[in-house]
Amino acid sequence: MDKTPRHSNDDVKPISPIKNFFKWVGIVLGTIVGIFLIIFIFYAFKAPAISQETLQSGGSSTIVDSSGDQIASLGDNKRNYVTIDKVPEQIQDAVISIEDKNFYNETFGIDPVRIVKSAFTNATQGTLQGGSTLTQQLVKLTAFSTDAKDQTFKRKMQEAWLAMKVSHDFSKQQVLEFYVNKVYLDNGIYGIETGAKYYYGKSLSDLTLPQMALLAGLPNAPSNYDPYTHPDQAKNRRDLVISAMYNNNKITKAEADEAIATPITDGLQPYKKITTDGNTDKMITDPYVKEAISEVQKKGFDPYRDNLKITVNMDYDAQKRLYNIVNSSNYVQFPDSKMQVGSTIVDPSNGKVIAMIGGRNLDNIQFGLNRAVQTSRSNGSTMKPILDYGPAIEYLNWSTYKQLEDSKYTYPGTDIVLRDWDQTYKGQMSLREALVTSRNVPAVKTLGEVGFTRAKEFAANLGIKIPSNQGLSAGIGSDASSLQGASAYAAFSNGGYYYKPSYVSKIETADGITHSYHSEPKRVMKSSTAYMITDVLKGVPTSAGFADYAQISGLHQAGKTGTTNYSDDSISSNPALSGQSKDSWYNGYTKNYSMSVWTGYDSPNANGISSTYQSVAGKIYKAEMEYLSKQSTNSDWRKPSSVVSLRIKDNGSESPSVASPNASPSSYTRELFVRGHAPNNPYKGYSSSSSSNSTSESSGNDVIINRRPSDNDTDSDETQNNEQNGNTTTGDGTNNNNQNNNNSNGNNTNNGGNNNGGTTDNNNNNGNNGNTGDNTGNNNNGDTGGNTNNGGTQGANTQGAVNENE
Repeated sequence: MDKTPRHSNDDVKPISPIKNFFKWVGIVLGTIVGIFLIIFIFYAFKAPAISQETLQSGGSSTIVDSSGDQIASLGDNKRNYVTIDKVPEQIQDAVISIEDKNFYNETFGIDPVRIVKSAFTNATQGTLQGGSTLTQQLVKLTAFSTDAKDQTFKRKMQEAWLAMKVSHDFSKQQVLEFYVNKVYLDNGIYGIETGAKYYYGKSLSDLTLPQMALLAGLPNAPSNYDPYTHPDQAKNRRDLVISAMYNNNKITKAEADEAIATPITDGLQPYKKITTDGNTDKMITDPYVKEAISEVQKKGFDPYRDNLKITVNMDYDAQKRLYNIVNSSNYVQFPDSKMQVGSTIVDPSNGKVIAMIGGRNLDNIQFGLNRAVQTSRSNGSTMKPILDYGPAIEYLNWSTYKQLEDSKYTYPGTDIVLRDWDQTYKGQMSLREALVTSRNVPAVKTLGEVGFTRAKEFAANLGIKIPSNQGLSAGIGSDASSLQGASAYAAFSNGGYYYKPSYVSKIETADGITHSYHSEPKRVMKSSTAYMITDVLKGVPTSAGFADYAQISGLHQAGKTGTTNYSDDSISSNPALSGQSKDSWYNGYTKNYSMSVWTGYDSPNANGISSTYQSVAGKIYKAEMEYLSKQSTNSDWRKPSSVVSLRIKDNGSESPSVASPNASPSSYTRELFVRGHAPNNPYKGYSSSSSSNSTSESSGNDVIINRRPSDNDTDSDETQNNEQNGNTTTGDGTNNNNQNNNNSNGNNTNNGGNNNGGTTDNNNNNGNNGNTGDNTGNNNNGDTGGNTNNGGTQGANTQGAVNENE
């Protein structure tokens, strides 16, 4: 017998490759499931708290101001809670059929099959949406936001965990009760019982099948399916609910056909706005909150469903002050209770909207007409820096001394003659004088030289789009809002950057996610352009300027008036409008704030603004800016090195020449030039013993207010000295009314600043013979002049279909 031992491995059978494959597949799947469970448990522990109280509460968001103080709460008092036993079975069927037909079969509050299907579909689309059960939707409405950016894997895991918890802690009937009472149905309405009363004027038990179906379909996208604003979409959604009920065997074919054939307007109550509870604070903030909500929605959130904490850029004290100014007689006198106001204040350094008023004497209505943004009326002469002179400096390198001609002008290709407010022409003048005194003809001629296409692009970069069908008349006014005006002028204030205006700075969701927002600056003009426009506009709100009513002692500010007049057709229809303005504007700014104010009437063809009250816009600005200026530093603008400041011989020469250091103040004017485009300075390097690196500039009574350059921001080729006339400093920036007295709106004699031997320079500049006709009330539909003793107002003339605005 063979005694040779056998090897032990002769009895071992090799493992099948297939079994080996499945073994490793099992290990991999087990590992994945294990990791998934660990992640799921980790996220579950970090899920937000949820309770019966939060499930029963209405969807609500809190809005706080920039200081963190609450100014509004959405959805906290617009709901009639109804218990499930009072909810008709048919409306329960409608909700379940359209939202989650397997609702009663979902033991854990989730549908794994739907989740897997949704995950597979969404994986190919790069999103994590869909697959939610009705219980998950309840959780979402209670503890999460609906913003697509928040539909993360973590959020889905927490949502599923909380749905399982809710399903364990509450019955299906309770879950359904929570849901139908929490859903948002548009127009400030929460809960299905409240919706029945609002839309149909009756209780749930009295609704017809198509009416129930409409309410059941609204929560999916309330604003999109609003039967008042989107009746076709509302009917399509309602019919989809009816079809779902039929497919779910809840109604017969005959019932479905009859319901689908019912008009969407059947039984629908007339639309009505939801009134507030009369709280004054809500009225103070209402227009601002309305715009903030719109901005939140554009960011992908639903403030009525997402339980958000929204931080806005509002300065509540500034907002309240502005509200009080326009709603009381303590600050500004209005002609009547019908005159309306729209005003916006922005921070030039970041575009934040800090205050906004949408009207005065408003009804107790939530989110009504906001005239600060919704009423686009011609902005008159406030357009001139934006569309005319800003582009001219930017693209043509014009100086503030650039000589322009105020003479008869006919719009190209027409027989329409453009006239100025006083029906006269002033001849040659500087850009500075033309803008400060708001002459129409030089402005439109300037626009023509710049080129309309290029100028429109400049304005568009400042947030103001000029209609394609508007011609050169846009240079003296085009439709704009106070929000656009404040934001555009902010770019002049901050050195040439445009910030898109913003209301919301932060959004915090119920599950702890924080989203922060800010506008990015966009360079839209050179710093030289912004500074030179600002320097010119400093001359408007001065004692001898065009808006003395807006002057604030000691404040570094700039501004521009604007009025629009009526067409010949309007005056023919209502002769009482003759000599009145349709709109009156004031845009003003400091380094810290840019503010635009519009005043006018909602029915402009019934009421106009008399010359006496065309200054109301500027007075509102002054009352608010006086308050704001006390809350911030009062700093002047620094001249950039790209700007050259020179004393120019005041002889109206087309080719400016520099005045000698010893020239009489009455013989020169200080003007600004883009570096590289300034005239040769033969006195470069001159300095007096009293000062070698700065200029002494005083405001006097001159229209032109020049800033004092900082020590480290002075052009080397400027003449820098102080000249002494008697006991009065009249150095190279002096404003002893030695320049062209630009306020030619009345009998204003501007005396020189001499004291004890100083030279008196009395420039009357047409004060006695150019505008005396304004005293009669004719042509008073323009800007009120700086000195109104003689009725000095600026108006406009309308020829044909073209409105000639101040």
